[in-house]
Amino acid sequence: MLSFFWRNGVETPEPLKADVTGSIPPWLQGTLLRNGPGLFSVGNTSYKHWFDGMALIHSFTFKDGDVFYRSKFLNSETYKKNIAANRIIVSEFGTMVYPDPCKNIFSKAFSYLMNAIPDFTDNNLINIIRYGEDYYASSEVNYINQIDPLTLETLGRTNYRNHIAINLATAHPHYDEEGTTYNMGTAIMNFGRPKYVIFKVPTNATDKEKKPALRNVEQICSIPFRSTLYPSYFHSFGMTENYIIFVEQAFKLDILKLATAYFRDVNWGSCLKFDKDDITLIHLVNRKTGKTASTKYYADAFVVFHHINAYEEDGHVVFDLITYQDSNLYDMFYIHNMKQDVDKFIETNKDFSRPTCQRFVLPLIIDKEAPLDTNLVKLQDTTATAVLKQDGSIYCTPDTIFEGLELPGINYKFNSKKYRYFYGTRVDWSPYPSKIAKVDIATRTHQVWIEEECYPSEPVFVASPDAVEEDEGVILSSVVSFNPQKPPFLVVLDAKSFKEIARATIDTAIHMDLHGLFIHDKST
Repeated sequence: MLSFFWRNGVETPEPLKADVTGSIPPWLQGTLLRNGPGLFSVGNTSYKHWFDGMALIHSFTFKDGDVFYRSKFLNSETYKKNIAANRIIVSEFGTMVYPDPCKNIFSKAFSYLMNAIPDFTDNNLINIIRYGEDYYASSEVNYINQIDPLTLETLGRTNYRNHIAINLATAHPHYDEEGTTYNMGTAIMNFGRPKYVIFKVPTNATDKEKKPALRNVEQICSIPFRSTLYPSYFHSFGMTENYIIFVEQAFKLDILKLATAYFRDVNWGSCLKFDKDDITLIHLVNRKTGKTASTKYYADAFVVFHHINAYEEDGHVVFDLITYQDSNLYDMFYIHNMKQDVDKFIETNKDFSRPTCQRFVLPLIIDKEAPLDTNLVKLQDTTATAVLKQDGSIYCTPDTIFEGLELPGINYKFNSKKYRYFYGTRVDWSPYPSKIAKVDIATRTHQVWIEEECYPSEPVFVASPDAVEEDEGVILSSVVSFNPQKPPFLVVLDAKSFKEIARATIDTAIHMDLHGLFIHDKST
């Protein structure tokens, strides 16, 4: 049983020097900052879902060939309340918490009232994101917590709603070459007509007085829900040089169910539903003008969490994402499911959809005189199609690039540009990643790194400073093992050959994480 996935993590607040074998490139100077769930029980209470665990941030700092590790729990309001009470008292997405039955009827009634409109937890466990020069632990709610990227101290909480009218926001923003951050959110309650909101925060938004960068937020545009009570769930979005791509999928949040979840003793996670008979709408928004393309692009229903990359080529917008044919991924991570023996788990879940890397292509210039149902995609290197329908809409079918990969990453210098490679963790019918993979889109081939008894995290690409080719650089991944005799380590791969060139073994427990980023040391 892989209990280390949901065991309580430990803090290593002071830098711990790793034991480095092999050779770390001398140019690799900076910090890999990672976030993920790390505390799954408090006192006698436990979370029901892996994505509910309280955030444990950890970092690997590279300095002159050495590696230093540290980790710290995010000191969120949720963390402080739970620790002070010695039990879980703040509800999470998969774990609904109710007031102490000993409380009187008035405080119970008040609790119900407060939970009708969810004031979500600030347990930001998904990613580390940047606004201006500030770094924040982020999930998908209206709160983010600023952290010091070096000491991992929690500096304070920011509420998106104090700066822009949204209830939810993604933990996967985009950054342009100037350093401006682009993100998307959802405005559901108290903000007039419900809508999706696309916004940006300029790179120089952090001022001398240390006021939050979000003070300088600018709304790019808003898109109304196609169904007022069933907004589409979205975990990420696509961006090219001129466009933002928003996939309004058939995986939806039931607003009425969300508002009444507390009364009906169901968790917020159960308010998400996949409508397999619906369509997927694809919105193309001009990044500079905020105008949405008048053409209606659509595809069959699928579920998507992660976009890989997007770019423009010869009058087309090309975007790649990881799709599923069902919404079972979230259910896979309930702790009671994860506690099954791996073989039994695979047997139970083998009918679940596997993650599939797919390419969609949107033609920008539509010849309305073109015969109906003919493919308008003129690119030679893809089988993706886009056909004109009677009502002027464009029906898109994807080109499958690869199967069985999640947590995708690229050389971010190629974000929003034509690219050839992406990296990710190989997964089969299990929530546990077993290998790191590099996929070559041009040849449709892949390479893997694997080590027995080991589970690698999301691979992060760091380009070498004088790189000419796209895959010149290293891949970093923190690796844990279910063998207690095998200490955790950070593996460094040469991204081109995909061979291990170094590893930094850490003499303390490390938790499985989700997402993060690499911060270059500006002093070098």
